[in-house]
Amino acid sequence: MNTELARFNMIEQQIRPWDVLDPAVLSLLASVRREDFVPPHHRALAFVDTQVPLLEGDAAGPCMLEPKVEARLLQALQVQRHENVLEVGTGSGFMAALLAHRAQQVTTLECRLPLVQMARENLARNGVANTTVQQVSAAEGAQGLAAEGPFDVILLSGSVAAVPKALLQQLKPGGRLAAVVGELPIMRAQLFTRVGDTAWSQTDLFDTVAPRLEGFDEPSRFSF
Repeated sequence: MNTELARFNMIEQQIRPWDVLDPAVLSLLASVRREDFVPPHHRALAFVDTQVPLLEGDAAGPCMLEPKVEARLLQALQVQRHENVLEVGTGSGFMAALLAHRAQQVTTLECRLPLVQMARENLARNGVANTTVQQVSAAEGAQGLAAEGPFDVILLSGSVAAVPKALLQQLKPGGRLAAVVGELPIMRAQLFTRVGDTAWSQTDLFDTVAPRLEGFDEPSRFSF
């Protein structure tokens, strides 16, 4: 496979047509080696418009999101060089690497030990030094990291039924949180911006579907 041609085609045929037009984001996607964050047994899927399972034998488990979804989320967050970022759901570390190239510091939380190890190795191999991967329980991850906040940016790298208020409260004034929210068959990527002590604005970005993040509450279901 011609890796550089595949990367170019990913950007021009998948990402740019999905309204990702920020030159800084496009340049970053051209320079950060996505293939280095894909498990070896799925390396052929590195530039394909699909979710990539991260744990062998667990196709329904944690995945890398489609390249165009990662790019749209990154573009919406508009991370700046002086900002501190929290990510929940490290996965292979690819989104953390993208965020780290734009931020001052990234802290990323992961509840599965094999993914913690994978992400740390991937980030170190690619020279990403301003990122800390913390292993937490699923329940702890859903509560964020209040002791180290507030944060300029929070990204939930997976879907949730609803964004916990505890996470929204960990944003600085003007801080942004992006997440995929809802239930199958329809989920929606949303951007929340803190506009006051107890107020947040909400913007719908695009419809998509993403694997559930563990530890977050699900809506109650009643049967009669």
